[in-house]
Amino acid sequence: MSARILFVTGTNTDVGKTVATAAVASAALRAGLKVAVLKPGQTGVSPDEPGDAAEVRRLAGELTFRELVRYPEPLAPDTAARRAGLPYLSPAEVAEAVAELASTHDLVLVEGAGGLLVRYDDEGRTLADQARAVLDTGLPAEVLLIASAGLGTLNIVSLTSEALAARELPLAGVLVGSWPSDPGLAERCNLADLPRSAGAPLLGALPERAGGGEDFAALAYASLAPELGGTWDVEHFASLHRPESAPLRSKG
Repeated sequence: MSARILFVTGTNTDVGKTVATAAVASAALRAGLKVAVLKPGQTGVSPDEPGDAAEVRRLAGELTFRELVRYPEPLAPDTAARRAGLPYLSPAEVAEAVAELASTHDLVLVEGAGGLLVRYDDEGRTLADQARAVLDTGLPAEVLLIASAGLGTLNIVSLTSEALAARELPLAGVLVGSWPSDPGLAERCNLADLPRSAGAPLLGALPERAGGGEDFAALAYASLAPELGGTWDVEHFASLHRPESAPLRSKG
């Protein structure tokens, strides 16, 4: 049986990709799977600073973590590489690393930088091109989209979904990276609207500040759908957060 390969991308920066990656890894480790996390391009950290690897390991536990390139400034990878005078990262390099990890692990998570179409080199190649390169080797790569919960997310989810479809990249589903403790009307309505915008299922909702909890493994297990190794049920969750009925319009 071949490894499952999930490219983790977001609707934007700061939507919780690293914590989401750790949550999926944690659930897989709980199930007894061998897990590897690949960070193709780490930006915003110096060579001696801890990057996303340290956070994923802190939350999920012991797993294989590989980082291909690191750029010191917190910018898009192509800009950060150019300003630092460091080599760009090619899709072929990512595909080679994924294939190597997939040969010895049950799950390979590839955490991107920013959104799907953030550039990694001066030719405009992106995380989508990296995923396409993996698929072209014959490996079964999918994309997991981490989205914000509130107003404005539906448009970006739809755009990302269309970009994936245009490149024939399968979208496994959408995961809310930070569900607020006191959700408003937009968040509640988006539970139904997000899967429609994505054309793919909603696969969980991590509570806000999930990375600061005492038992991250239990939290991850309860916040992810069975497709990601957890017990989260979208219908039950939606019933708990069902929006109030809209007021009737007066005739006139």
